[in-house]
Amino acid sequence: MQFKSILLLNIVLILIFNTKHLSAQDFQGKAYYFSKSKMNLGRWGARMSEAQKKQVNNRLKNRLEKTYILDFNTTESLFIEEEKVDAISGATDTWGTNFSRGKQYKNILENKLVQAQEFYGKRFLVVDELQTIKWEMGNEVKQIGDYTCFKATAIVPEKELSWYNFSWNQLQSNTTNTNEPDIKLTQIEAWYTLQIPVRNGPAEFWGLPGLILEVSMENTTILCSQIIMNPNDRSKIKAPEKGELINKSDYRATVIEKMSEMRNSYGRRRSRG
Repeated sequence: MQFKSILLLNIVLILIFNTKHLSAQDFQGKAYYFSKSKMNLGRWGARMSEAQKKQVNNRLKNRLEKTYILDFNTTESLFIEEEKVDAISGATDTWGTNFSRGKQYKNILENKLVQAQEFYGKRFLVVDELQTIKWEMGNEVKQIGDYTCFKATAIVPEKELSWYNFSWNQLQSNTTNTNEPDIKLTQIEAWYTLQIPVRNGPAEFWGLPGLILEVSMENTTILCSQIIMNPNDRSKIKAPEKGELINKSDYRATVIEKMSEMRNSYGRRRSRG
């Protein structure tokens, strides 16, 4: 109990000092993140040799390992995935692009998310509220690079973290379940630093008293590899503007409807063949 009180006091003192320091200047930062995901091969994996599993992982490396840039100030951020070229084919992942996170703008003061998505050549501008995350503050501390970080955890519905994505399992559950489906929850572990007291972070994550440098959830970890404070070549933090206006729920429904049409069309062609 005494340790927790001392830790809380230290957090408050650091937060007060850093907030005063940052408010006195035209503050902006650039954070570089990389993510790694483990692929769940399910029943197929049980039939595959280790060599075959390795080959699949190599083929899907661009989808399992990604790099991002987060430009941020005290109230806004712009999160962008860096495009990669496939090391084997020399091409970009066009199929994966349809279900990847687009350029994402977050405004903490306005509780606003603006995200550019492109789905089979059509542009959408997804505008919605920021994802609500009820963080539980922990006592654990660790070092990430030059930054002292504190642990926080939360539980969030899985579909709220990947609303732009799609799997055929989603389509099956939509067509087979007439009742409301069970909500699958995801355990989130985050590490944030009070040395950069902004309530922002990568992807959908925000709301802690310092910049989030690491997030782990199920098979994916997002980790900050570099931070540049007040860079000389400052990027303009501006929300995307092009695309058909839509919210997250309607965008998800649009994608599922389109994929259902594609599946049915493919099934009809096979039956005629």
